[in-house]
Amino acid sequence: MTKALFEQAATELLNRRVAGTKAPRLAEQQRPTNVDDALQIQSSMIDQYSDEVGGWKCLLPLADDKFVVAPIFADTVQRGENCQLFADNNKARIEPEIAFILAADLPANPEGYSEAQINEAIGSCYMALELMQARFSDDSGAEFYEKLADCLVNQGMFIGPQVEREKAFSAAKIAITVTQDEEVQTFNGEHPNNLPQSPIYWLINYMTRRGIHFHAGEAIITGSYCGIVEVAFNKPTTINYGGIGEYQVTFTEKS
Repeated sequence: MTKALFEQAATELLNRRVAGTKAPRLAEQQRPTNVDDALQIQSSMIDQYSDEVGGWKCLLPLADDKFVVAPIFADTVQRGENCQLFADNNKARIEPEIAFILAADLPANPEGYSEAQINEAIGSCYMALELMQARFSDDSGAEFYEKLADCLVNQGMFIGPQVEREKAFSAAKIAITVTQDEEVQTFNGEHPNNLPQSPIYWLINYMTRRGIHFHAGEAIITGSYCGIVEVAFNKPTTINYGGIGEYQVTFTEKS
């Protein structure tokens, strides 16, 4: 793909993101066919978007050619008693995770960083939700690299209460309870990469070697403990992480 095609694909995906609409797959000439194409489109999205990057999502690679990495824009990172997001399947779709906030910059570096250097750069840790929305229509036939270019269903992040660093770094398993009125959803949560900080080491090294700068204040989420949870809008929602903490938030539909 050429730079012009990366930019065209990025413009199309950003238009869908802002509108919150579902759409067919990209035009054939704009479709990424490998990881590098998808990340080049993400990079063009960062260049074109009206706000800066406020965080990242990541997991350890699913395979040699299937990476889980995407920017999260600052204006989609929320805190407080309410959280606004686009509906998907007429529901608010969330993933309970832990967010790690960088306390120091990690500039682009062809040599990468050691785990000790990355640990030193990680500041506070928080209960967090990844906010999810599939922007390709169900019958689109969109393939993995198109979804990667579109940030893998991410529409934002909600940051809840702070978690003790030691608890966050040892949280391989967390019992998750999501309660709305009389409806209670319970999950025997387990991090997909065992420890939630593990994907950060891969993310920082892979992306800084590609020329990406990470900045203090950016929040990194690293995978859901229980997949996607669907909840109703406009109801106080209590989210409990067993042995760690809980908070209440009300989801409102973005239009």
